[in-house]
Amino acid sequence: MSVLAALVTAVGAGADPSIQEKRAQAQAILEQVQVLDDEVGDAAERWNGANYQLGQISAELTSAQADLVRAKRGVKTSQARVGARLRELYVNGDSAGAIEVLLGATSLQEIVEVLDARERVTAQDARIAKELETYRVRVTKRNEQLTRARALQAEVVRKRTAERAAIAAKLATRKQLLSSVQEEVQKLVAQEQARQATLRRQAEQQQAAAAAARQRAALLAQQAQQALQSAEASAADASTSTPDPVAPSDAAPTPEADPVISVAPPADASKGAQVVSIAMQYLGIKYVWGAASPSVGFDCSGLTMYVFNQVGVSLPHYAAAQFGMGTSVSKDQLQPGDLVFFRGLGHMGMYIGGGNMIHAPRTGDVVKISSIYDSYYVANWVGARRVL
Repeated sequence: MSVLAALVTAVGAGADPSIQEKRAQAQAILEQVQVLDDEVGDAAERWNGANYQLGQISAELTSAQADLVRAKRGVKTSQARVGARLRELYVNGDSAGAIEVLLGATSLQEIVEVLDARERVTAQDARIAKELETYRVRVTKRNEQLTRARALQAEVVRKRTAERAAIAAKLATRKQLLSSVQEEVQKLVAQEQARQATLRRQAEQQQAAAAAARQRAALLAQQAQQALQSAEASAADASTSTPDPVAPSDAAPTPEADPVISVAPPADASKGAQVVSIAMQYLGIKYVWGAASPSVGFDCSGLTMYVFNQVGVSLPHYAAAQFGMGTSVSKDQLQPGDLVFFRGLGHMGMYIGGGNMIHAPRTGDVVKISSIYDSYYVANWVGARRVL
């Protein structure tokens, strides 16, 4: 807030500051707003991370609770078996010793049967006891796991609440700063809207050119196939025809070589082209932290999650988790549909080709196209991942 007070005081200082001074003051404030925007974006991704972690904890709790129920049921069953076995030994007494079995037996078959039965009973007793102990250990471990998970859940909820409060405070400061340079901001917004319109036209032209190239490749492949079929048919006709018995020596035909046609196979629209096309539909949708739908808005990871889900690829609503998916891609090998990450995983976007990405940048902005070679994004580059 001290920076805010200093900047606002600077804007109001002097009875009639020059245009240059106003512009310098406005630029200083806008730079501070940029810092706040970055902080809000980072906090929003931490908030998304807390939600992601809560989802994992909830799944762990559900699994642990279900297994705890099964383990407790197993303990009861094992205890019932132990009780039944004890009652059996109490009523019937222990089996005779080996010497008594030998002396009392009337045949060799009876000796074998009795001794075999004693071994089975002993093994059964051991199995029942081991099963009971196993279930008891599982109950203990699951209870401990549930206790830890619930404590972690409470801590994550606390952190998420703190992040929400921090975001609200930063947004309030941001709004106050911008109100002091409203006229300058309006000019910048108009300039950015014009620039975005140009970038959109260029991106659409690139998509149209790529689609036309795919169509040309498909047509060439079809023509090549037809030419090959025609050549094969001509060769088959020539091999079955009867040659003339006398042919003038100066009219001897010169055989022609089969045409050699090298054409790339037709290229269907890849999933990368599909997600780029889908994402382009949401240009102009406002940035809303924690949001992931066109009806509400998008934050950076919410946009990629929503778009990729429409081609059957499930991504978590958390930039750091998305960075852990797929395979790493160097900047010079980027293809449309690759995910690009910046600012310590506090921000991300989707590469669309031509050195540009589509992303939801910050509060007060909209889904837009930016160059990954802008100085800011070069300085804050983290890496890229390919998940398609």
